[in-house]
Amino acid sequence: MSKLAGQLLRFAVTGVIGFGADVAVLYCALALGCGPYLGRLLSFLAAVYVTWRINRRYTFTSSGSPWREWWRYLGAMSGGALLNLGAYTLTLWLLPPAAWLPALGVAIGSLAGMALNFLSAKFFVFKS
Repeated sequence: MSKLAGQLLRFAVTGVIGFGADVAVLYCALALGCGPYLGRLLSFLAAVYVTWRINRRYTFTSSGSPWREWWRYLGAMSGGALLNLGAYTLTLWLLPPAAWLPALGVAIGSLAGMALNFLSAKFFVFKS
């Protein structure tokens, strides 16, 4: 397996873990009375933090200041975030309300932003 393919596979596995964190925090926020959009903002930030921690350790080579890297990672994920949150919002608007709908929105949004997020992480945040 090439280095790029290995990184992409690890990035995808990390994304699945991030998805779990995202959905868990979203449903906790909803249970605490946050709406679906504030809850999603909180869950997205939690997922970005979880994926950054895993990606910097297992997916990419990390060097330099973790603090600066975190802000670069958060900034780099913002492009994917626009796709992600847009797909989430469209899912909530287009489908009938259901208890499982926010989780489906997170899944669709995560897939929508994944390619852009991988490229941003590889070439901007964790560049060699």
